[in-house]
Amino acid sequence: MDRTQGQLDPAEPSSGPARVVTLTAGDFTLTVNPVDGSEIEPLRPGAEPARPRKRDAVGRAARPPVLPGAPASARLMAAREEERRRLVRLLSHGRSVRLTGPSGSGRSLLLDAVAADCAAVAPDGVVRLSGYGQQQPGELLHALYTAVYEAPDERPVRPDREELLARVREIGAVVLLDDLEMGGAALDELLRATPECAYLLAATPDTKAPSDDSHLEEVFLGGLGRAESVEFLEAGVGRALTEEEIAWAGDLRFASEGLPLRFVQAAALLRQRDELNGTPGGDDDEEPGVFEERPRDAAFVPLPTLAEGAAPAELLASRVSESGRAVLRIACALGGELPHHAHLPALVGDTHADAAVTELLGCGLLTPVGTRYRLAAGVARQLEEVGYGDPAAEEARTAARHYAWWTGHASVTPERVAAEADAVLAALAGADVVAAVLLARTAAPALAASLHWEAWERVLRSGAEAARKAGEVAEQAYFHHELGVLALCEGRLDRARAELEASIGLKGALADKRGTVAGRRALALVTDREAAGAAAVSPPLRLAPPVVPVASVAPALVAPVAPAAPVAPAVPVAPVAPRASGAVTAVVPVRRDAPANLAEVFAEPFPMSLKPSPAPALAPPVARPVAVSRKRTVLLAAAGALTVAALGTVVALAMGSGEEETPAGPGPKVSTNTPDVPAAGTDTGGEPGGNDSAVDPADADSGAGAGAGADAGAVTEAGPGAATPGEGAVAPTPGVSRGPGAKPSGGTPSRKPPVVPPKTSPVASPPTTSTSPKPSSSVSPSPTTPVVSPTVSPPTGPVQPPTE
Repeated sequence: MDRTQGQLDPAEPSSGPARVVTLTAGDFTLTVNPVDGSEIEPLRPGAEPARPRKRDAVGRAARPPVLPGAPASARLMAAREEERRRLVRLLSHGRSVRLTGPSGSGRSLLLDAVAADCAAVAPDGVVRLSGYGQQQPGELLHALYTAVYEAPDERPVRPDREELLARVREIGAVVLLDDLEMGGAALDELLRATPECAYLLAATPDTKAPSDDSHLEEVFLGGLGRAESVEFLEAGVGRALTEEEIAWAGDLRFASEGLPLRFVQAAALLRQRDELNGTPGGDDDEEPGVFEERPRDAAFVPLPTLAEGAAPAELLASRVSESGRAVLRIACALGGELPHHAHLPALVGDTHADAAVTELLGCGLLTPVGTRYRLAAGVARQLEEVGYGDPAAEEARTAARHYAWWTGHASVTPERVAAEADAVLAALAGADVVAAVLLARTAAPALAASLHWEAWERVLRSGAEAARKAGEVAEQAYFHHELGVLALCEGRLDRARAELEASIGLKGALADKRGTVAGRRALALVTDREAAGAAAVSPPLRLAPPVVPVASVAPALVAPVAPAAPVAPAVPVAPVAPRASGAVTAVVPVRRDAPANLAEVFAEPFPMSLKPSPAPALAPPVARPVAVSRKRTVLLAAAGALTVAALGTVVALAMGSGEEETPAGPGPKVSTNTPDVPAAGTDTGGEPGGNDSAVDPADADSGAGAGAGADAGAVTEAGPGAATPGEGAVAPTPGVSRGPGAKPSGGTPSRKPPVVPPKTSPVASPPTTSTSPKPSSSVSPSPTTPVVSPTVSPPTGPVQPPTE
């Protein structure tokens, strides 16, 4: 038997036991031990594998195994000749093509014809791969590497990523990839990794489209025409069609959009009908027995209905052998996957069950996928609707127990287990937890030794989940250990550490010393790889010492800051020497490389330029006091000035609202309003005799607010010739009447100097009240004499100074 085609023969001698296998994985030596778990160690110096050699360009097609019995006739239709010539022309020029067509459009048959025409196009020949279930390019690149390069005789080699990319870059072949399921960035990575290969990618329309940078040619496969469908149907039946059958074929073409798979199944329906009606050769057959009279009680089988022709799985299955129906039930239980025909006699219980595969393939119920067969598109759903999926649990359990025995047998090589990986995984998914643990435990070492590591990982994860549900702690520890070793081989260090630590914990609970030691050795390799990876990345250069952040100061060393004192004059603050003992206001650790002062640490907008006090010799460092910000002082002073001005305005308006008028007389009318704030610097409007020039320029800003309040309250109502308060006039004493020429009584007039507030304080001094009469308005002060604020005596009672 040809092992390259996946042929399984139980009587074939084994090439070696699959129990313990030593292989090279990158720069590791991996010993697959199915008893205690795999052991991994660094590759010893001088044990590096030699450069691989390429195989011959013959026998690289991944095709399904040869079936027993007469092979099914399959020939390319004349309708596909144009697409065939176009594909061969594009591939010969080194162009990659994406062949798009629905399931059952004849893509696989067209790829077989193209492979025969392109055998001598590329230096490395034609490589046939299957992309079914592949979402990432990693396993496809490994499959391409295995198909082109020979494995060393001493031990199998699975190269790491760098070595793999370097080797596949040198491959120049025509790669036919059927059942493609990936697109976008994943497909771009596959194409970039193999720049010397020309690809023919067969995919369905619902597959993810390639990116614009892939530069793939697009070829679409449509349905058959009316004449082509009749011709194809006649070739499948082996005779000419009647008028009724031609009309039925036309309706079927309209319902199925001309898919060739539907006409393969329709031809099988017509052949079964001919057998049931006793006319296998048709009306024009000259063989003996053709014109024999049919028994009177024999029922005539009519043509299938259009619904039966569009979904023919139930009708076709009802007319095949009992072994064929049993095989269909097994396939439904395994999710559409069909075991190798060598396993069917044991699974079905019939020694001739392997011939049922040929029968089902001729009916169009099976289709080739890579190196195996599975149910055709839509067949599984149609069969499950009529009850073929009811015994799925029992069938999956039977298949799982059978594969557990078979994969653990010493005569079964890892390559044979890898060829059956999809059926094993399907049985593992449908079996109960006990059978799943047993199957995963025996199949995992064989898949690891076969270098089919994607299936190995899937088996390990399914086994770990089944062991957790079954409560098998020892088996669960084994699966986690194997997952950690696999992740370490592939460079996934975080995953490897997590899996190995879980395994070590479980083995420690079981007191498994040998397994714990193996796990710790693998974990030490993970640590070494992590350290090597960290050392490869140099740390950033530190140009300056780090600054101690404010948040890093210990809370116990920071005393609460006292509330701000009332606004005081802004006088220069002298540096305060630190106390020898007692609490400090703020403590910041002083270091040799610390900033020079606190202003550099806090970076305030208005920093104080305070020099730190010198520390005594051999004394511990002392913190410097934190000064109040000048900005805060300025803001508080401005706020106090505005508050005083507002209060003065309110009081002046309140007193002005109680103004009384004196009876009319010969003298002038004088207002009794008393201003709260001295009118120093008040503008008089520029009248003759005014005091604009007597205002101190230094007091202009500080008295602006008070002057505004005084102007607002000093409203007088004077007669002819009366003097205004701005001219220095004062109100006469109550009860004393003066004529135009009368002299003042009570002594000489007294004049007090103006009360000038300090320059550094915005608070105005309280106003002074004088009862001394003033001379007539003819006496004017000198230009250099300060202006006296107008004061008015109250109408009655003693003189009282106003309160703030």
